[in-house]
Amino acid sequence: MRYEGAGAASYFGVFGTCIDHLDFVWTGRSKRPPGDPVNAMLSFGYQVVWNHLLSLIELQGLDPYEACLHQGSERHPALASDLIEVFRAPIVDSLVLYLVNRRMVDATDDFDFPANGGCYLNESGRKKLLTALIGRMEERVQTATGVVAPRWDVLNRQVKVFRQFITQVSPGYEPYRIR
Repeated sequence: MRYEGAGAASYFGVFGTCIDHLDFVWTGRSKRPPGDPVNAMLSFGYQVVWNHLLSLIELQGLDPYEACLHQGSERHPALASDLIEVFRAPIVDSLVLYLVNRRMVDATDDFDFPANGGCYLNESGRKKLLTALIGRMEERVQTATGVVAPRWDVLNRQVKVFRQFITQVSPGYEPYRIR
């Protein structure tokens, strides 16, 4: 876990250098509540993909509370947290940077800033992010095995690969790789 934490700190430490829009200020990763528009988009995007993975995990008959990297509890289906890790950057992070740098979201009009703190996507912001995320998920990408498929299918295949790894004798788990 400490390696993941160190990697995340390093990654998010330089994430802001990819933002090319003065209205979006990055001071670091913040959540519960997200502290700024970029963090609000990251958190929302992660949650959408996480929820989709949770559905796929349950459809494969796996116990979502039994995980390898994250601590499961009766309130946290940690296997979805395990499996989302390899999809955060290529799906959500890159999409957020695309939307910000192409000026497709507005730092004030697409977000709410409640008096008690935090920053959240409002209805127009959620619509923009969800529309773009669906488009991103429908894009066809090539997997490490040479299969070309929409990202929806890539997530489903990855859950099946994990299921096969834990239910059958296999030499090792083959994670999704960005190509």
